[in-house]
Amino acid sequence: MRFFIAQFAQFVRFTVSVLFACAALTTVVQAAPVEVTVQEPWVRATVAQQKVTGAFMRLTSPADVQLVAVASPLADRVEIHEMKMDGEVMTMRAMPSLPLAAGKPVALAPGGYHLMLFGLRQQIKAGDKVPLTLTVEDAQKQRTTISVDAVAKSSTGH
Repeated sequence: MRFFIAQFAQFVRFTVSVLFACAALTTVVQAAPVEVTVQEPWVRATVAQQKVTGAFMRLTSPADVQLVAVASPLADRVEIHEMKMDGEVMTMRAMPSLPLAAGKPVALAPGGYHLMLFGLRQQIKAGDKVPLTLTVEDAQKQRTTISVDAVAKSSTGH
């Protein structure tokens, strides 16, 4: 019986040392955050008491990612929206995410994809800077946040 216990103990020590050696040789490779380029970010200025506005910009990603969330300290919530013609009717709908194909600029502009800021906490005047935090997600579900200061501009229409 002692022989069996001694052999078992030796086996356990050997197994543990092999596991530690394997762990030491294993390298965890974590993908670098995707650096999405944001160009010309702006927000439509509001009038007093207005609770909703739109934000616009051009996004370019070096890899396939999706814009999955947007936040701003000046709004209760921010949604990704799309406007498009459905027959002879212009429709607008919220989207859970917006695909950004590698190397292809995506315009967030009036009359197309854009961001809607709801529950504004203050009037946004022309020249104000509106902080936005964009969250993009890659195919491995790794998320990256991008801080943007969008300048408020006066404009007409949606």
